[in-house]
Amino acid sequence: MPTPVSSVRRLTVRCERFLIRGAFRISRGAKTEAAVVVAEVTDGPHRGWGECVPYARYGESVEGVISALEGLAEAVALGMDRAGLAAALPPGAARNALDCALWDLEAKQSGAPVWRAAGLAVAPGPLTTCYTLSVDEPAAMAAAARERAARHPLFKMKLTGAGDLERVAAVRAAAPAARLVVDANEGWTLEQLHQFGPALAALGVEMIEQPLPAGQDEALRGVRCPVPLGADESCHGVESLEGLRGLYQVVNIKLDKTGGLTEALAMRRAADALGFDVMVGCMVATSLAMAPAMLVGQGARYVDLDGPLLLAEDRAPGLSYNGAVVQPPAPELWG
Repeated sequence: MPTPVSSVRRLTVRCERFLIRGAFRISRGAKTEAAVVVAEVTDGPHRGWGECVPYARYGESVEGVISALEGLAEAVALGMDRAGLAAALPPGAARNALDCALWDLEAKQSGAPVWRAAGLAVAPGPLTTCYTLSVDEPAAMAAAARERAARHPLFKMKLTGAGDLERVAAVRAAAPAARLVVDANEGWTLEQLHQFGPALAALGVEMIEQPLPAGQDEALRGVRCPVPLGADESCHGVESLEGLRGLYQVVNIKLDKTGGLTEALAMRRAADALGFDVMVGCMVATSLAMAPAMLVGQGARYVDLDGPLLLAEDRAPGLSYNGAVVQPPAPELWG
């Protein structure tokens, strides 16, 4: 007997582009738009979807991610589940989009929210996110901080090396009550870390994210920095955590690195068990990419899910932001 049309699953993949408000600059360069890939799985009456950001730093491209996902269309139609997906694709953006789409589809089919299926004890609540300040001249970064300080109590400053102490000092003067974390995006040397650490501690910086290039992590063994160090580019899935012990105190969990919500939840449990503080981060993307990360971010030391705030316009419906406070997603968006 033929399979009923309503039970046949279909995977569609597309690229969408969203303008960034101004430009987003880090140590590796600047961009003015966010190119995201959306994976959508339908079974007739239900639709699940997820979003990822292909990242050139990890050898990814929009075209490559779309090709990888389209190559799984037949497997998805035949019933591929999240475990099968993990066996078919490595951690990364492509797996993230489809993993989150499958979680969403399962929630729509069952009528039960993802947080229940994921084993969370209580429904997710609102989170307070960092607001990211792109690397710029000190006066420009100070002006951006001053403009947003009343509604954003925690800034994440992108840094690049030369001139960074002046940048942080300018932001501290412009927003004296704000909490600060800084992100070098692999842009410092070990000598700069030794130089900057005490001065940043004096300026009240709470965490330094990824000071050295990934692959040079062992240089941090035995380093006594007065500011806790966070791993981002050096930290991907669960298997990366053990090698970071004794080097970093904080790990940044991003779904585009872990390959989706499934691995991100496992990584959160493992990081907690190993004694790491956790930051739950994001790429510059829409609310669809942030929504699954809201589950991982519950109780995290730092939440950095401000991607939609950096866009000229988010997708609708999107997450609800009131300044730095973001509410869990409505079912119409995801989960």
